[in-house]
Amino acid sequence: MQPTFVLVHGAFANSFSFAPLQAELGLLGHRSVAVDLPGHGFGASYPRAYQAPQDLEEFATAPGSIKGVTLADNAAHLIAVLERAKRNGPVILVAHSRGGVTATAAANARPDLIDRIVYVAAWCPVDLDVGDYYAEPEMATVDVASLAPAMAGNPAERGLLRTNFRTADPDVLAAFKAAFFADGTDDEFLTFLNTFQPDENLDVGSSADRARAATWGRLPKTYVRLADDASLPLALQDRLIREGDALTPDNPYDVRTLDGSHLKWLTDPAPAARVLGELATL
Repeated sequence: MQPTFVLVHGAFANSFSFAPLQAELGLLGHRSVAVDLPGHGFGASYPRAYQAPQDLEEFATAPGSIKGVTLADNAAHLIAVLERAKRNGPVILVAHSRGGVTATAAANARPDLIDRIVYVAAWCPVDLDVGDYYAEPEMATVDVASLAPAMAGNPAERGLLRTNFRTADPDVLAAFKAAFFADGTDDEFLTFLNTFQPDENLDVGSSADRARAATWGRLPKTYVRLADDASLPLALQDRLIREGDALTPDNPYDVRTLDGSHLKWLTDPAPAARVLGELATL
């Protein structure tokens, strides 16, 4: 039976960013559904102070619908989608970036709903919690401080992460472009930046949410490396692959590689669609 690709977005993103990939998959004859996790897509908050002219003081304190959303909420939402998709046949779960944390949690809980799990430069924590990887050598090239000027408010006080993606600060824009889309044109970069939503939830899980050999580990799994990714460096992607393979040595990752940055595969989706199409035949 024809599989359904279930696509899970990363931080500050939503289902909208998958539109070009879904179009390409559809033209290749594949069925797909893009998920909006809780507080994302049309469930997101865009405070009036985020509009122009911006009121950054008000923007930093305005409420957001994503406050209090947990990884468990994300996983439960995804599992509900997987249950519906599974009624139509095999399911290939595809996660990008931070979406890998939610995909891993869902696979830990309900491996019966997934026929293959695919990580595209995505987090799949095995040995450490997500936050702890940032102190590891593989993340040494990631300059988180360069993005800090775009942050609004204190996340611990606000109960959410809030970022001003509509900033006009040239240094911050350059930092965003270098981190996520260095190989895109300025127009492509600004267009993608305007698909991001300002808020993201705080919870990226704990040791209880790392990949588990008994459930996640029995699924066929693919890791698609993004060779020029600066926000999730290739060294970290390879470490996650090694850790996953060590956890389930009899069921290692099927590893593929695409050229490009963290976002390029979404704006130039034909190579990724071909890879996913190949996986549908395995």
